[in-house]
Amino acid sequence: MRPGILVKDGLVVGAGILIGNVTGFFRVGVTAYLLGTHARADALAVALGPIDNLNQAIINTMLVSFVPMLMLRPESDRALVFARAARVFAWILAALSLSAAVLASPIVSLLGPGLAPDQHREAVTLMRLASPASLLAGGSALFGALLYTERRFFVPALYQACLNGCTIIAALTLWKWIGVEGFALGYVAGAALQCTLAWATSRDILRRGRLQRRSATLQVPLREILSSPGMFLAYAGLLAANIMVTRAFATHAGPGMAAAFDYCLRCVSVVVAYLVYPVANSLIPEIARLRGAGKTREAYRLLDNSIGMMAIASVLACALGVFLRTPVISLLFERGSFTAESTRLVSGVFLGFAPGIIGWALLDLISRCLFALDRPRLPVFAALIPLGVNLTAMLAFGRVKDPTWLSLGASAGLMTAFAVLFLAIHLRRPLNAPEIPEPRYEEDGEQIDHPVHVSEPAP
Repeated sequence: MRPGILVKDGLVVGAGILIGNVTGFFRVGVTAYLLGTHARADALAVALGPIDNLNQAIINTMLVSFVPMLMLRPESDRALVFARAARVFAWILAALSLSAAVLASPIVSLLGPGLAPDQHREAVTLMRLASPASLLAGGSALFGALLYTERRFFVPALYQACLNGCTIIAALTLWKWIGVEGFALGYVAGAALQCTLAWATSRDILRRGRLQRRSATLQVPLREILSSPGMFLAYAGLLAANIMVTRAFATHAGPGMAAAFDYCLRCVSVVVAYLVYPVANSLIPEIARLRGAGKTREAYRLLDNSIGMMAIASVLACALGVFLRTPVISLLFERGSFTAESTRLVSGVFLGFAPGIIGWALLDLISRCLFALDRPRLPVFAALIPLGVNLTAMLAFGRVKDPTWLSLGASAGLMTAFAVLFLAIHLRRPLNAPEIPEPRYEEDGEQIDHPVHVSEPAP
């Protein structure tokens, strides 16, 4: 693959992320203006935070695991594979949305144990209103994966822009009538808009696939559809649990602390998105292609080069964040209900989370590429580490009053997980594996030459 194509694809993804993050800062600014770091902001963070984490995990699962699954199939079979997978995932996504609505009260009790009764009830209502967004976000991710197979990245990258834009409009227009519930309704409307755009853009691929397909009787095993996405969902869920543990402990630290952590998380996630997504989203289809062609060593060389660039960029981003955090937070959010005390809280939380930028970016980049290389167990094992380290730290600290200490456990866990995963892929890499010829298919889609797969050591 020519480096220019990779750079071009990265710029396209980066443009989508830029639009999403610009609207994202306006969304957080609206939240800060209307709610600040008061108790109602805690309720919104506890309610929408888990839904947002789940949706991001679903979207990343589809793009990281479903794209390679489609790329390894002949083009004429992709529509059939997509149709089979879409039916399966539609039921799963609908069950997730329904579960979030039905079980909202115990979920809020688990993830926001320190909320007052009024805020608990408000968080339950918000979670139920936002629950359909998971089904819609998953649908847009399915169509986005199909677009990725033809290197059409822009529409999938608009997810955050649609979400943030609709949330801003609904929150501002409905604030006088329904208050904070406008945020949840706008969130669902944004997910619906993105799903519609992704479906409309991918219709030509589905139509062409139906016309070109070689056999209408191609059977895709259910295990094949669920195994790789299931592993990545476990990985993404464990990383999200690391965040939710900190948010849950923050509700015990005093009013406004959970909201302060959520504002900090928005800032950190913007930096990580800029670092990871343009590189990883353009790398995944190429690494999947190299894996399908048996060029494993070339894929690892590409990964190593990307890790080096990411390490430099993430260290610089961390340093700039530490030095500029207070004036930037004040400039972005300090107006309306967001006071100077709110700036102090968010700045303190950010200081503790800043080293996590390095660990999170490098861990996520390596993990996504390993999934494209069909080595999912290493990332899932590594994702257990942040959760374990964070839980240990939070239990050891007890009720944290200093905002800087609140996120140190999450940050230390991410750094540790990256170090373990980096050592694992270099110590256990199959450097001497022979190149494997790309498989060929008969007219009915059956594979006629089965290359010998070189087994890799288990983690």
